[in-house]
Amino acid sequence: MAGGIKGLSKIVVIDCQVAGISGDMFLASLLDLGADVNRVIAAIKMIEEIGECKNVRIHVRDVTRRGIRAKRIDVEADGWPELTGAEFMRLIKSCVDNLGIGQDARKFALNIAETLLNAEAKLHSEDPSNIHLHELGHIDTIAEIIGSAVALEDLGLFNAKIYSTPIAVGGGIIEFSHGRVPSPAPATLEILMSRGFPIIGGPIKAELTTPTGASILVNLVDEVTGLYPALKPLKVGYGAGVMDFEEMPNILRVILGEPLHYSLSRDEVIVLETNLDDVTGEILGHASSRLLAEGARDVSIIPMFTKKNRPGYILKIIADRGNAERLAHIIMEETGSLGVRLYACERRILVRDIVPIEVMIDGVRVSVRMKVSRDAGGSIIRIKPEYDDLERIAGMVGKPLRHVLEAVEAQARRLLLGEGS
Repeated sequence: MAGGIKGLSKIVVIDCQVAGISGDMFLASLLDLGADVNRVIAAIKMIEEIGECKNVRIHVRDVTRRGIRAKRIDVEADGWPELTGAEFMRLIKSCVDNLGIGQDARKFALNIAETLLNAEAKLHSEDPSNIHLHELGHIDTIAEIIGSAVALEDLGLFNAKIYSTPIAVGGGIIEFSHGRVPSPAPATLEILMSRGFPIIGGPIKAELTTPTGASILVNLVDEVTGLYPALKPLKVGYGAGVMDFEEMPNILRVILGEPLHYSLSRDEVIVLETNLDDVTGEILGHASSRLLAEGARDVSIIPMFTKKNRPGYILKIIADRGNAERLAHIIMEETGSLGVRLYACERRILVRDIVPIEVMIDGVRVSVRMKVSRDAGGSIIRIKPEYDDLERIAGMVGKPLRHVLEAVEAQARRLLLGEGS
């Protein structure tokens, strides 16, 4: 499979919104996608030659989780020592150097190891080199890091665009070397927090995302999205976790596809809206101004009729996901609304830049900012001058604003589009 897909432009979606992600689930999903099992096993066996352990055993097999087939990988060894941070890092470096993998794979493996060590060091206020690793120092962590780097390289995915869904972290109480702690584990939360990675609690009380899984995501993913990007799916890999939960399949789904070459870019926004029938125009106006000042992308007020045919309004806001909860609170605070509807919305958009240009108006050279909109291929679709600049220039030269607009647009088209040149 790898030989048939490597030549394509690729998109990968890591779907971890239900069962989270661990290092073994991720590696197993790559093997299920078609990564060379023998190459990955040979890479993991390198640990036996470099580390102070014997009889490294790697088991790759098909299992079912709530009736869904998935790949499972387990790694064991005899005589595995407890590692310090320095020993852990030295072992990872020795493995990647002796494997002769490419720079992307090497950097990926080292970045994961550094992310794990830095999180542990911050939690314990120790130097990363001196910290004594417990669960993170086991052979399976090393195997997952090395194996994932080799599998990604084998599939040719370091040049792919990598998406991830928000990550399910589980809940409840877990027990490990430091005692009883809430899920997600402190190191997992530290890693995700350090990169601003969106998380989802639940859907069950269990540890769904491990520090290694979190570290893989933050060092690999280009974009987090609640909706799949436009793509043509080519293959799906399923990686199974250790547990078989009653409530859901404990699997990580990784989708490999090729992009649909639309001429438009895409993004995801959150739409907030509420119905209002008991607020004044002054309140609505103030609420709109505050919402825009607090980061709303757009605010609309739509007339409507409510119950008993009373006139009212729909207040609708477009916002980034990170601002949605705060803006919902502001809506209720400013308008007295008892509830706000929120839903995700995918958009097709033109990319807009502000480009300053110089033009001549009645013999006067002036600077004006142009809003230049381009499609995903970089082609200019629309140019529009900034209104504040037009107003300033009109006052400067003593001309009607519409005359200034026509002159600026004509010169901007020549400069930016080459029209009439």
